[in-house]
Amino acid sequence: MTAIFLTIICSSSIAIILKLNDNRKGPALVLLAANYFVAGMISLFMFLSQEIQAISIESFLFGTLLGSIFVMAFFLFTRSVRVAGTALATVSSRLSVIVPVIFAMIIFREIPGAVQVVGLIFAILTIYFFYRSLRNNPNGQLHLREYMVLILLLVGIGVNDFCMKLFQSWRPANEKPFFLLCIFFAAWIYSTGYVIVKKIPVDRRTINLGLLLGVPNIFSSYFLIAALTEVPAIIVYPLVNIGIILLTALAAWIIWREKLNRAGLRALMTGIAAIVLLGFTG
Repeated sequence: MTAIFLTIICSSSIAIILKLNDNRKGPALVLLAANYFVAGMISLFMFLSQEIQAISIESFLFGTLLGSIFVMAFFLFTRSVRVAGTALATVSSRLSVIVPVIFAMIIFREIPGAVQVVGLIFAILTIYFFYRSLRNNPNGQLHLREYMVLILLLVGIGVNDFCMKLFQSWRPANEKPFFLLCIFFAAWIYSTGYVIVKKIPVDRRTINLGLLLGVPNIFSSYFLIAALTEVPAIIVYPLVNIGIILLTALAAWIIWREKLNRAGLRALMTGIAAIVLLGFTG
């Protein structure tokens, strides 16, 4: 369960850094490119530190493709923040837990126990209450096109998460450093190319924040794969996503004094119940 906890810490750090950048109106794509540069360098170090560098054409092609999906999911997130606000976009991204859980049940036959089914119900209730909490303070009415952006964000991040499970089941564990290297260097090339082609202004503060962001970004993926090796995906994905929501909400209250309304408090309570029930393995 340590890997799950570390995944939550890293992913929550990502959300906090993104909020900091959003507050100061830093160019998101510059932040993205700097972030993927650091993530790529760390993954290169991890790859070279192996006694035997395990590589394969399958991991290369899969990682390169997934790198493009990582970038597209981030584009969708930035668009979602613009049309629906940061908080609602974050909840939509965490609701992506539905995608890998369904795939895990269908493809890998990971059927939950009775207690974990109750935990999944509480997890769904948590997402619902967070949504109600945010809808009580909307940034204007959302139109069909804007809801579609949120849905695409959900699917994109869900596919990213499930691909981690697919790699863990399909490729040898010693290829993980090479796989991460391919993902993040490909994502860096794609995002940097976009910044150059679009001639997006670059400022040092955004670059520095992006360099910081790269550290929890790569380790969130690293620990997620480790967690999937230890615990069934049907437990990992809801536990990680609910944990991120709860920890991010707590950090937002401490740092920015963001208060929760009644629906938000209900989300916290059901979220805690979900974490306890989903972590039950007896």
